[in-house]
Amino acid sequence: MSVAVFSFIAFLAAQVGTPGPANMVLLATGARYGFRAALPFVAGVILGKQFLIWPLGFGLMQLSDLSPSFFAGLKWACLAYFVWLSWKIARMRLPSERRVDKAPGFLAGLVVHPLNPKAWAMIIGSFTLFFSADHTTLQATLTVALSLLAVQIILHPIWAFFGDQLARTVAGTQNEPYLMFGLAFLTLASVIFVLFGGSLT
Repeated sequence: MSVAVFSFIAFLAAQVGTPGPANMVLLATGARYGFRAALPFVAGVILGKQFLIWPLGFGLMQLSDLSPSFFAGLKWACLAYFVWLSWKIARMRLPSERRVDKAPGFLAGLVVHPLNPKAWAMIIGSFTLFFSADHTTLQATLTVALSLLAVQIILHPIWAFFGDQLARTVAGTQNEPYLMFGLAFLTLASVIFVLFGGSLT
């Protein structure tokens, strides 16, 4: 595996695995309703991101040919967002509340990522940071779509499954700030590394 491929997978794992609107919802859903009850919602969250990837992929990769300067500007705008997001993650604290009402279902999960600004920035960052004009639109979009799907299938259920335990054992303890700072560092480091490492080959 090349350095660029490794950094791309690390980037996706960091973004999908770190706290954000979607993962906080998954964590809270698992904690409040249980893992099995949350599975339809988890499946909806996973598939919902595909509704963003394909339109953004085809549009953004076309912009790389029509307006290279705009594409470069978008790249630095994504970096600025991830700097801000890392700061927010470092200061974030985990929820620990529990509810017993009916769990949200598959359709509710589908709309999570389209309404999630982190998902938009993650997808845009995937194209602008890791792919160049040498890649075809279909190649780049298919790579992002399948890679994100694989990473989500692994990591999103983990947030739901361990939501209750994570909230109970870490929230409010002296270890929580260290956990959040570590996740923030992983988020930002993956972006900064690839800025100086080139595009995905």
